Amino acid sequence: QVHLAERGGGLVQSGGSLRLSCAASSSVYAMGWFRQAPGKERELVVAIDYEGEKPYYTDSVKGRFTISRNNADNAVYMQMNSLKPEDTAVYYCATSNRMANIVKGEYTYWGQGTQVTVSS
Repeated sequence: QVHLAERGGGLVQSGGSLRLSCAASSSVYAMGWFRQAPGKERELVVAIDYEGEKPYYTDSVKGRFTISRNNADNAVYMQMNSLKPEDTAVYYCATSNRMANIVKGEYTYWGQGTQVTVSS
């Protein structure tokens, strides 16, 4: 069992920035963030493998969000810049033993989520 603890959500104005962090209780291979807004389907936002090579970004966040990880701390971070109201959602940290799985939306573990609200 891997426990994930997310931090960093909050309320921000459009154009602002937030940084989310997720700490895993043990080493994991692929990590990512997905989000779910009310009435919408769950969406994978970003993902990164253990080596940190070729991270995945969904089209709507390319150029605005950056994912990074610190393997020594079993942590993954997501810097969110130029936030838009449509980014409003609950953001969940997730892990998988394969990058391909997490990109397909197949997660092994996920956290409790943190609310991100972007006001216009």
